[in-house]
Amino acid sequence: MTNINIHRKIRTWHRYLGFVLGLQFLAWTIGGLYFSWVNIETIRGEDLRAEKKPLTIPANLSSFSKITDSLSSNGIQVMDLQIVNLLDKTYYLVKTNQGTEEFLLYDVITQQLRPKISEKDAVTIAKNSLRQPSKPQKIEYITSTHGHHEYREKPLPAYAITFDHPNNTTVYVSEKIGNVLSYRSNKWRFFDFLWMLHTMDYKERDNFNNWLLRIFSVFSVITVMSGFTLFFLSTNFKRLKK
Repeated sequence: MTNINIHRKIRTWHRYLGFVLGLQFLAWTIGGLYFSWVNIETIRGEDLRAEKKPLTIPANLSSFSKITDSLSSNGIQVMDLQIVNLLDKTYYLVKTNQGTEEFLLYDVITQQLRPKISEKDAVTIAKNSLRQPSKPQKIEYITSTHGHHEYREKPLPAYAITFDHPNNTTVYVSEKIGNVLSYRSNKWRFFDFLWMLHTMDYKERDNFNNWLLRIFSVFSVITVMSGFTLFFLSTNFKRLKK
């Protein structure tokens, strides 16, 4: 095969590979610009959060030993313990060995087990968590999600309360313990879409080891190397020396 034929074949492969890969390069570049220019705290909704109030502990705080004794008698072990404020009341937040996300809330005064968070309570918690007052537009009770859901790999069940502003924000509140688990705004949704294009994981969005990304990475190297090859084949170095 002559140098002319080699040159033509390399140029043809380079042209078609460059066109296909160029679209992905463009997606990577746009995503990279957005990731680098937009503050990640804004993407996560930290700027939407109201200031955290100091923890209040009642003076007549009851002993926790009665609760642990009651749990132990049922074969339940306490793995972690916190004191939290929820809707103007103080509770013992108990993590047990029943599961990775098994939590219980006990009133620190009465030691009564608090029932699961109601929809009304979830809306109040979500509204109180926002820096700017806003009206809820939509309320959903979520028991399952999928790989493309904006609330994925998070504790369930949860309430999704969507507000009219700012940025069409949805606040996700845990049904078990009433804490705010995630803020999802239009900024985050655009970030998530670009992230999907960046990782080329169109199934779960977060897998950097998928085969499509690997194949495109290999072809990207081939395209770059073919460009270098075309440069050396088409450049007359003897003329440049004169």
